[in-house]
Amino acid sequence: MDRPGSLRGRLIRRLAVLFTVILLVSSLTAYWSARHAADTAYDRTLLASARAISDGLYAVEGMLSANVPYIALDTFAYDSAGRIYYQVLGPKGELVSGYEDLPAAPPHTPRTNDYPALAKFYDGTYRGQGVRVVSFLQPVSEPGYSGVAEIRVAETQGARERMTRDLLLGTLWRMGLLSLSALLLVWLAVSAGLRPLESLRRTVAGRNSDDLRPLPDEDMPRELRPLVNALNQFNDRLRGLFERQSQFIADASHELRTPLAALKARVELGLRDQDPQVWHATLEDAALNADRLTHLANQLLSLARIESGARAIAEGGALRLDLSQLARELGMALAPLAHSRGVALALEAEHPVWIRGEPTLLNELLCNLVDNAMAYTEAGGNVILRVKEPAVLEVEDDGPGIPEEDRGRVFERFYRRQAQGLGAGLGLAIVGEICRAHRADISLHQASPHGLLVRVVFRGEAS
Repeated sequence: MDRPGSLRGRLIRRLAVLFTVILLVSSLTAYWSARHAADTAYDRTLLASARAISDGLYAVEGMLSANVPYIALDTFAYDSAGRIYYQVLGPKGELVSGYEDLPAAPPHTPRTNDYPALAKFYDGTYRGQGVRVVSFLQPVSEPGYSGVAEIRVAETQGARERMTRDLLLGTLWRMGLLSLSALLLVWLAVSAGLRPLESLRRTVAGRNSDDLRPLPDEDMPRELRPLVNALNQFNDRLRGLFERQSQFIADASHELRTPLAALKARVELGLRDQDPQVWHATLEDAALNADRLTHLANQLLSLARIESGARAIAEGGALRLDLSQLARELGMALAPLAHSRGVALALEAEHPVWIRGEPTLLNELLCNLVDNAMAYTEAGGNVILRVKEPAVLEVEDDGPGIPEEDRGRVFERFYRRQAQGLGAGLGLAIVGEICRAHRADISLHQASPHGLLVRVVFRGEAS
C-alpha cells in the first residue's frame, strides 16, 4: 500500500469519493426508475383487471349488476406479495359490487394518457396498507338503462416494492462492480504512468552530488519532459554558479597571493637593512600593500553579500524603495570625500522613483559607481549622480572614459585597464552582479564632451 501522501493513493481516494457520490446519486435515480418501471408494469395489469370487470356489467329491470369473472382477479393470484381489491359503483355512486370503502381519487387527479381509456391511477391507504388504485369509467347502455359506472381496482404495494427492490439491487450490484473495476483499472493505469517518474527518481538518486549532466529525456513521456527540462535548466544554472565560484576562488587566490608575497618580500628586505630611512620606506610600502589587501578583502566580502542578497530577492524578499532617496543619502555621505579630492559631486533626483530591491546591494551599487567615477576624475572635474523616471540611474563624469573596445570587459572580475592604484578590478564586476540580481540592464556610453556615462535601467521594478 502507498503512503497517505503518495500521488497514487490520493488519486485513488479522490476517485473513490467521486464514485461513491456518483453511486449515491445513481441509487436515487435507479430507485425512481425502478419504481416507475414497476408502476408501469402493474398499472397495466390493474387496468386490464378493471376492463375485465367492466365486461361483466349488465342491467336488470333498470338496476346495474356486475358479474365479476374470476379471470379479472386471477392476474394477481401468482403474486403472494400483494392483495387485490375491487369495487363497482353505479352512476349515482351507489355500490354495485365489491368492497365498500376503497379510497376515491383525490381531487384534481389527472386522467392517464398512457392508455386509451377513461382511467386515473393514484396511491392511497386501505386497511392500514398502502395501495395503488385505478379508477376506470365504463359507459353502460342496456335496454331501459343508460349511465356510466366507475370500477376501482386496488392492489397492495408489496409486489411493486419487491420488484423495485430487485431492480434497484441488480442495478447497484452492477454499478458497484463497475466502480471497483474502474478503480482497479485506474490503479493499474496510474502505476504504469508513474513508472517513468520512478525511473527518473532512480536516475537522479543514483548520481553523485557533483554530477550535473543533463538528464536524458528521449524515452520520457511528453508530460514529463517539461519537468526534465526544468531540472536540466536548474542544473545548468547550478553548474554555472559552481564554475563561477571556482573561477572566483582561483582568481581571488591569485590576487591575494601577489600582494601578500610582495608585502612579505618588502618587509624581509627592510629587516636586512640597518638604515632607518629604509625602514620608513618599507613601512610605507607595507601600509600601501595593506591598504590594497584591505580594499580587496572588502570587495570580496561585497561579492559574498551579493550572493545572499540575490537569493533573498529571488525568494521574494525585495523591498519597495525610493531610488532618489537612496541617491540623496549616498551623495551626502560621499560629499566630504569628493571635496577632499577636489571633485564636484552633483545630484539630480527631483521626484521619487520607486523600485523593488535589496537596500544593502543598491547602496553598494551606488557607492561603487560614484567611487569609480571620482577615482578617474581629475581635481576640478565633475561627477553627476542622476535618477530619472520611470526607473533609471545614471552616473556621469568628465574623466578619460573607457574605450569602446574595453567596455565589454570591465565587468569581468579582476580585470584592470591600469595597474596603478588600489583597485582590484572588482568594482564594476560587483556593479554587474548587483544589476543581475535586480534584473537591471547596465550600459556604458560616451559622455559629452568627454568622460563616461553609466546607465542602469531597472526592468519591471518601477511601481
